[in-house]
Amino acid sequence: MPNSDNNKCRIIVDAMGGDFAPYNAVIGAVQAASENSDVELYLVGKSQEILNVLSYKKLSFNKNNIIHANEIIDMADQPVAALKAKPDSSIVVGTKLVSEKKADAFVSAGNTGAVMAAATLIIGRIPGIGRPTIGQEMPNAAGISILFDVGASVDSKPKHLLEYAVMGTIFTKEIHGILNPKVGILSVGEEESKGNDVSLAAAALIKKTNLNFVGNVEGRDILKGTVQVIVCDGFVGNIILKFGESVLDFLKFKFKEYADQGFFKKLKIGIVKNSMKEILKDFDYEEFGGLPLLGVNGIAIIGHGSSTPKAFKNMVFRAYEMYRKNLVSKIENAVKQYSHLT
Repeated sequence: MPNSDNNKCRIIVDAMGGDFAPYNAVIGAVQAASENSDVELYLVGKSQEILNVLSYKKLSFNKNNIIHANEIIDMADQPVAALKAKPDSSIVVGTKLVSEKKADAFVSAGNTGAVMAAATLIIGRIPGIGRPTIGQEMPNAAGISILFDVGASVDSKPKHLLEYAVMGTIFTKEIHGILNPKVGILSVGEEESKGNDVSLAAAALIKKTNLNFVGNVEGRDILKGTVQVIVCDGFVGNIILKFGESVLDFLKFKFKEYADQGFFKKLKIGIVKNSMKEILKDFDYEEFGGLPLLGVNGIAIIGHGSSTPKAFKNMVFRAYEMYRKNLVSKIENAVKQYSHLT
């Protein structure tokens, strides 16, 4: 069980989360721990299955850092109902440890809705936060933009978009080193009068802050890099997220289709293959690891269901970076500053 006196960053990895659990989760987590001595890593899940992976791969890991949880929340389970029906699941056990301050972060590639529900209901929200938000990093011509929200809530009120802007600014500043990130509201036009009732009211709120707010931005601005923090409701954000995830696979399909048309076309693809792989790396979810759930009173990282060991490793690194930058406290302090607006 995690030691509350440990000075290291204590990270719980859900070994049973993901399409290839526990194999990918265990390998990636152990790799991360071996590369960062400031991390104290714990694996939660069915202990014998975890031990089987460690033995098969001949991985060195402290067996005392395996926390047994006998149940698994499946991808098809209803999130909130599953938390009650499966109290000994890896997701519930892991988030409880963060809630009890016996761990600093929880990382999972399991049922996304269940992880969000557990983080919100068990870990709890930061005081002043109405709804937590998930952010997705988007590479673009100017560097990077981060879209908030991409699915934590499908409906948002104006005050929630304000919270996303505040939390997104803190995250972008601390994690990506952009000192004064520009903030925009995703809308159907750049003009101040464009948008729906929620986005227009949210813009009026954000204008009253000292955030670097530039107003409305359009979908094309995401890849242009016009702003670094883009806010929208989770319904729109999740559609953009899923579309973006499909782009890399589609490009790979088109390259293969072109190469299959003949020897010389295959030769052309072969010549540029390594360069294209390097260029497209920025679109690979493995590089980012997982999505941060901001607004909960602890660190929670949600990974893709098909996460590879590399993705799990980078999820652990992202959790550690958020811990090192004291992100939860900084978000709490920033939200207090604007509590009078909502």
